[in-house]
Amino acid sequence: VVDDGPALFLLVDQNRTYLREWLPWVDAQTSVEDSRIFILTTQQQYVSNLGFHTGVWFRGQLAGVVGYHSIDWTNKSVEIGYWLGAQFQGHGIVTKACRRLVDYAFEEFKLNRVQIRCATGNKKSCAIIERLGFNREGMTPQAEFLYDHFVDLYIYGMTADEWRARMGNAGRTQELPNGGRS
Repeated sequence: VVDDGPALFLLVDQNRTYLREWLPWVDAQTSVEDSRIFILTTQQQYVSNLGFHTGVWFRGQLAGVVGYHSIDWTNKSVEIGYWLGAQFQGHGIVTKACRRLVDYAFEEFKLNRVQIRCATGNKKSCAIIERLGFNREGMTPQAEFLYDHFVDLYIYGMTADEWRARMGNAGRTQELPNGGRS
């Protein structure tokens, strides 16, 4: 909800140096109003049926954000994005949240493909994606500009059939989007 703007901005602001290492949008978040605009934009994304973003909460605190970049309904695919404050690392939060997003993409939205892009040097993020069983499909050189340099991105993918074979019927969830706060 828009009322979470102050908490979101505080989390970004407290983790600015940490987040800036791998995320290109951090310097554009300079006020609570910027965080409120992000929330309103993601609410419009949901209303437009192009996916959603949600806050990730841990022990009553906003810990980060996970969500879908715009759903490509024609090709039945989506890309997942996520970030977490440094103080919330090491609890399996992003792995669990991404697992739910993948389940939701395939089971509720009936998509065929989920993709995650990750800087090749971002070892922690790559480990999450690989732990989920995504296939590293390739690498795009100098694909993202981070403030003063380009980074290469790995492209990871998973199809609905691959996910179902990997997960079986265990671990399914129906919680999102109403189970999270956005």
